Amino acid sequence: MNRRSFITKSLIAGGVVTLMPDWLLAKEKEFRLVVLHTNDMHSRIDPLPNDGRKWGGMGGMAQRAALIRSVRNEGHPVLLLDSGDIFQGTPYFNYYGGELEFKLMSLMGYDAATMGNHDFDNGLEGFDKQLPKATFPFVSSNYDFSDTRLSGKIRDKLILEKGPVKVGIFGLGIELDGLVGQSLYGNTRYLDPINVAKQKVTELRAEGCHMVICLSHLGLEYASDKISDVRLAQSLSGIDLILGGHTHTFMEKPYIIKGPGNWETLIHQVGWSGIILGRLDFTFSRNLNKTLALSTSVEVSEKSISG
Repeated sequence: MNRRSFITKSLIAGGVVTLMPDWLLAKEKEFRLVVLHTNDMHSRIDPLPNDGRKWGGMGGMAQRAALIRSVRNEGHPVLLLDSGDIFQGTPYFNYYGGELEFKLMSLMGYDAATMGNHDFDNGLEGFDKQLPKATFPFVSSNYDFSDTRLSGKIRDKLILEKGPVKVGIFGLGIELDGLVGQSLYGNTRYLDPINVAKQKVTELRAEGCHMVICLSHLGLEYASDKISDVRLAQSLSGIDLILGGHTHTFMEKPYIIKGPGNWETLIHQVGWSGIILGRLDFTFSRNLNKTLALSTSVEVSEKSISG
């Protein structure tokens, strides 16, 4: 009798009817978590026109949904995240104000998203109006909404459990002053991203998180000393993965940045308009030490779905 059959029969014999999860019975003694992510979708509901332009026929919510469904059908737990700028870029936003974006992301089963600067384009009132259409939470840690209509509606951190793994998530946004009209963000207060990140990492680790993810709309890297994902990773330890946005950077593989104490943080970003779906597979051992097993940028196209 193999080990899997022995455990299963022993549980049944003992009167335990709850089925053991596959990760616990797996011969390789590993649990795999698949992290899928997007950024800077910019209201791209349909694929880009297939008229000879670069990326023609790519993107689109329906093709992305089919791709996500195929990944979920592999059988591993999936974490689906977005790093902001969901709004603005096509007539769908001009006409529906973000309603379609939130409804379709909800149907795809997003677990969480953060806010980018363009998500303020219809003001706090416009974002608030569409927020009930989203069945997933928004997390933003360095925008203080306490004196606005979004008070209590945006999370400053989030813990999600996927199998045996507790994943802590927080969000960081770019400074709005000079980028977004003050009338659009109102009394939103911008807090220093590095100080906030240190605080959230401490809180999430204290709550037993095995993995900490930052949803960032700071931008990957700048020639100036402006705060970016790279500078953030260099400034503190404790963040396992930064999923970025804002700079529309296409990355085939994640950066590995070393911070204090030789801590390694992965950074990944997948361009814009939903052309690419980012995928990072992490394996966790029985003692929940993690390893990056796979990283890829998957084209969102008819070919990738059919192939």
